[in-house]
Amino acid sequence: MKVDLGDLNAFVAVAGAKGFRDGARLSGGSASSLSEAVRRLETQLGVRLLHRTTRSVRPTEAGERLLERLRPALTEVEAALDVVNGFRDRPAGTLKLNVPISAARLVLPSIVPRFLAAYPEISLEVIAEDSFVDVLAAGCDAGIRYDERLEQDMVAVPIGPRVQRFAAAAAPSYLDRRGRPEHPRDLLGHACLRGRFASGSMPPWEFERDGETLRLDVTGQLIVRIGSAAELSIDAAIAGAGVIYLFEDWLRPHLDSGALEPILEPWWPRFSGPFLYYSGRRLLPAPLRAFVDFIQRGA
Repeated sequence: MKVDLGDLNAFVAVAGAKGFRDGARLSGGSASSLSEAVRRLETQLGVRLLHRTTRSVRPTEAGERLLERLRPALTEVEAALDVVNGFRDRPAGTLKLNVPISAARLVLPSIVPRFLAAYPEISLEVIAEDSFVDVLAAGCDAGIRYDERLEQDMVAVPIGPRVQRFAAAAAPSYLDRRGRPEHPRDLLGHACLRGRFASGSMPPWEFERDGETLRLDVTGQLIVRIGSAAELSIDAAIAGAGVIYLFEDWLRPHLDSGALEPILEPWWPRFSGPFLYYSGRRLLPAPLRAFVDFIQRGA
């Protein structure tokens, strides 16, 4: 039976993304073309591969079995085709990264322009989101995450600053009105601008000093989606709506300008910087190998 490789790729993309629209977004196609490809594949195979409802798409038992065999096979096909890149003067192709919004904001801007200039035949696609996804199932070559969220079977390469801090700050006008906290527990009496993950969880604000760690469930009127709505939270803090707690590097321009005043700085927690991570179970595509080498050279 001769089956179109593009139809198989379409099926894997839709099943991995659990939807035609998300599959199209991740694969760079259209939802209608993916739908037609999967329908064509199902007709040719004579079996339904996906359960479709108005809210979700999930593989049937036959679809699951096919996926188990297809994913490694398609990975090998990609690796085989990529071998010819080794015979080029410069690597070419597309590199697709899945990164948290904080990394897109704070890590990649100092790297991407120089990488693209060094490798003009590589196209880079960056998907910025704060939900935790299987990068391979999502059709990405690699991702950026922090160490506590790395999968154990992945290769991790340091990228960006190796030490970062979370910072607390507020507008001087707010602090003049409400008082300046002298201890993290004082924040329990302040208006705090909180963040919520896509999962629904709201992380506590963490502070540490001289071996003492405090985790506070602060309160306030404004809650924003972590990452995607951080700028709203910053604007609200500058306008005097309350205390913000965010990456120091993200707040640094406003701290330097005086729009925000740092508070409790001796208590700001430090943590290790992010990592570029990718599967160690396959040959690296040439664009990813070029990116890894570029990062490791510290270029």
